[in-house]
Amino acid sequence: MTKQEIFNSIAHLQHFTGKELLLLAGPCVVEGRDITLRIAERLAELCEKYQYPLVFKASYRKANRSRVDSFTGIGDEEALRILEEVKQSFSLPLITDVHEISEIETVALVVDILQIPAFLCRQTELLQAAGRSGRIVNIKKGQFVAPDAMRFAADKVRRVGNEKVMLTERGTMFGYTDLVVDFRGIPVMQATGCPVILDVTHSLQEPNQTSGVTGGRPALIEYMARLGVVARVDGLFFETHPEPAKALSDGANMLPLDRVEGMLRELKKLSALNA
Repeated sequence: MTKQEIFNSIAHLQHFTGKELLLLAGPCVVEGRDITLRIAERLAELCEKYQYPLVFKASYRKANRSRVDSFTGIGDEEALRILEEVKQSFSLPLITDVHEISEIETVALVVDILQIPAFLCRQTELLQAAGRSGRIVNIKKGQFVAPDAMRFAADKVRRVGNEKVMLTERGTMFGYTDLVVDFRGIPVMQATGCPVILDVTHSLQEPNQTSGVTGGRPALIEYMARLGVVARVDGLFFETHPEPAKALSDGANMLPLDRVEGMLRELKKLSALNA
């Protein structure tokens, strides 16, 4: 399916004619009702103002944690109820992670896009089960996977009759504690026929810190986003929070919510120049 055909299948997606930069944005995880709705409302306002198609992102559960005492969620049922409220209140499509086959049927009732985390991008049965749900499947490229190899991940979903596949670049391991984005991989993955999203927050992570808590370089988020626009990605993924230092997950590489408007304004100008 083309980018336009895939995104046409999202009932709540607004402001999309096929040329705009798709945004997948929100907090790392559902921390509670009030803060989740607050972030969603602000993002919806900004994307209405600057005419960006928005998919609201929040993990209903975090399974890939470095430490056993890391925050994983407020409970699956409650988190999914909050995401459903976001969809109904702001007419926003939703994306969230799935980690096991047993999750997919329940989660697919709520969200529009099922996201396969980078660490799980080779899990054949998980990919195929996500594909059978009929939802769009966004596969994050593993930090250990070459861009060209992602065609095999996409093919696993397509083989079960689902052509609605997106791929997301989120950096490649550079030593043990750093990630880099090889922008040559963007057109390579686009050659699969899948829309390609650039994750501008997770690609700035500094994993494997001795504290067991992943670090990051959030000062470079807007810079990375601009590079993505120049590289002609189909969309940007980013995580945001009113107070990243107090976020319960991935606070070290989230964009402060009060900086989102400035970034979107600059990206709109750059997109016009890059058209």
